[in-house]
Amino acid sequence: MAHKPTERVLDILKFLSVTPKGLTLTELSEASAVPKSTLYPIMQTMLIRKFVSLDKSSLKYKIGIAAFSVGLSYSKNKYILDFIKKIMVNIVSQINETCQMGILDENNVVYILREDPVKESGFRLVSHIGTRIPAYCTALGKALLSEYEIEKIKELYPAGLKAVTKKTVTDFAVLEDQLKTIRKTQIAKEFEEVTEFLCCFAVPLISSGKTFAAISISIPSFRANEEKINLATALLLQAKEQIAATSLNIDADSVNNFRLND
Repeated sequence: MAHKPTERVLDILKFLSVTPKGLTLTELSEASAVPKSTLYPIMQTMLIRKFVSLDKSSLKYKIGIAAFSVGLSYSKNKYILDFIKKIMVNIVSQINETCQMGILDENNVVYILREDPVKESGFRLVSHIGTRIPAYCTALGKALLSEYEIEKIKELYPAGLKAVTKKTVTDFAVLEDQLKTIRKTQIAKEFEEVTEFLCCFAVPLISSGKTFAAISISIPSFRANEEKINLATALLLQAKEQIAATSLNIDADSVNNFRLND
């Protein structure tokens, strides 16, 4: 015998999955034949857990990042990730270093794709798919934060910027200067701010005028000579342009599925 509360949650996800523009609480109530008074606490819980998102201007609920993550293999955005994954594989084949993709979850960067060299680099990264790390101290995170003004950054970190290593940037003024540079160069840099003896370079991926993700290359410091750094930045900028120019047409709805802050 089916469990009624579970059926309601699954029905909600089903209705939202076929309605990209979203549904209001009233529309969901009518579609599911569930009273709004019963539906509201369900939607609030799903909102908190990020299985749905709420557009505050239209009051419409949409599929959230958690539902996207759970159903990643069958998501309508899988083709986007497959395309980016191929680009990352190509990057790794040319530089023989780890390439990663991340998105912003409130004030953390969440790693959602990773491609490692075939040959072991002899250096173990602390990040893996699903890892959450404060965005301000990673190249991926800095790339993702680069579209924000410093006042927004301060709101994200009300307790300040805490050191992860002795090289972590903990001064908002220094971070602000870095973000300004990223906006000009489109390259984010991080030197041993999360892991000693490891540096990282990243670029923001932009669609519909918004940064929806970032990709990075991590290089052990002892291998980060000028030639390798130049190659890393060139490959990342090339990948950024390739993704921006693709005929995949990443639209606003797809972008919103990647973003967790909206």
